[in-house]
Amino acid sequence: MQPTYYNPEDLKKFGSIGEFQKKLADKFFTYYGEVFAEGELSAREKSLIALAVSHAVQCPYCIDAYSVDAMEKGYTEAQMMEAVHVAAAIRGGATLVHGVQMMNKVKELSM
Repeated sequence: MQPTYYNPEDLKKFGSIGEFQKKLADKFFTYYGEVFAEGELSAREKSLIALAVSHAVQCPYCIDAYSVDAMEKGYTEAQMMEAVHVAAAIRGGATLVHGVQMMNKVKELSM
């Protein structure tokens, strides 16, 4: 396998981020745990959202973790890919809507 900048083994070390700043890491993990707990959304729904967001922010560790989590929570490959397409559409749309800013600037300069 081709080595990459992101070492998949590092995902297993995520819990050790408190080594250099325990107080803040503890607060983060408490928050993280609360976010992914059952609430208005199920843990299952949150997993699929996390998978889509992982792709939007392009975090390979998160993609690996939430691909596994979504599969374990019973999502199909097709459902997971559809969630990725939703993320891609939102990311693409966000890029395109910023084109309005460019259009406004060009029109301003043309006056």
